[in-house]
Amino acid sequence: MKATTIRRGNILRINNVLYRVLNMDHVTPGKGRAHVQTKLRNIIDGTQTEMRFRSEDDLERIALEAKMMQYLYNDTSGYHFMDTESYEQAALSADVVGDVVPYIVPDSVVKMEWFEGKPVGVELPPAVDLLVTETMPGIKDSTASAQKKPATLETGLIVQVPAFINEGERIRVSTVDGSYLERAKS
Repeated sequence: MKATTIRRGNILRINNVLYRVLNMDHVTPGKGRAHVQTKLRNIIDGTQTEMRFRSEDDLERIALEAKMMQYLYNDTSGYHFMDTESYEQAALSADVVGDVVPYIVPDSVVKMEWFEGKPVGVELPPAVDLLVTETMPGIKDSTASAQKKPATLETGLIVQVPAFINEGERIRVSTVDGSYLERAKS
């Protein structure tokens, strides 16, 4: 694929190392050649790096195998998941799943990505429903205006929510930027 077709979430093989594209920006300076500036995460060890590609550079995009896995628990050896079909278990280190931890609760089912028989990451849906465990009391007759307050969710994630949200309610949260979207439908 050409560098100009890189998208967030793509998996690229560069110098025999797999990277996930975290962010990309197509830069066209007034003077000089256009290029693509990327922020990448090494899939194996979790380190982040920035790379710049010329617009005409060819890159190798990798397709990963996906399996539906149920999140079980975490301990000192990592985060443990179970294949919903074969019941085999796999563990991922905190470096690999660090960004997704605030969006998954035990027993939730997620799509786990595999490369050459090894788990390399977790793909989240665009939004998840989480329980509000702590927030200030809701303001009666409040609308979804500019009034926001912090709410702690069941995973420990803190999100700014409208003033009418109360403890014990389920809300939908964007996994892209961690923002409140709406009340979850029962």
